Amino acid sequence: MEFVPHNPTEGVYAATDDYVHAMEVRGAGRLLFVAGTMGLDPAGKPGAGLEEQLELIWSNIRVILASADMTVDNIVRLTSYLREPAYAEANAAARTAALGGRRVPTTAIVATTLDNDWLVEVEVTAAG
Repeated sequence: MEFVPHNPTEGVYAATDDYVHAMEVRGAGRLLFVAGTMGLDPAGKPGAGLEEQLELIWSNIRVILASADMTVDNIVRLTSYLREPAYAEANAAARTAALGGRRVPTTAIVATTLDNDWLVEVEVTAAG
């Protein structure tokens, strides 16, 4: 399987250093669509604050990916749902760290979550 980033520099606004405009996946045999994942511990309790919830989100995503014999290296697309715009920087930093600096197409949306204690929700698409 091969990932080919497409990040045109003319005719479209520039992507920032933490994402690419598009990712072509060649030779993938499987796609995994992961539901929005919250910063909840195994008992369903939300982390105490933004940083803890981001840590739990990425831990949960790793467990879900592992159940399909995948890792964060298989992620090809990501959407974040943020309760507050102020969470964008911390969310981007957590994503960049979790992906080891690898850039993928991303979208961040400010939305009201179903529970006031859920600060961020992340959904991913992975290919293998």
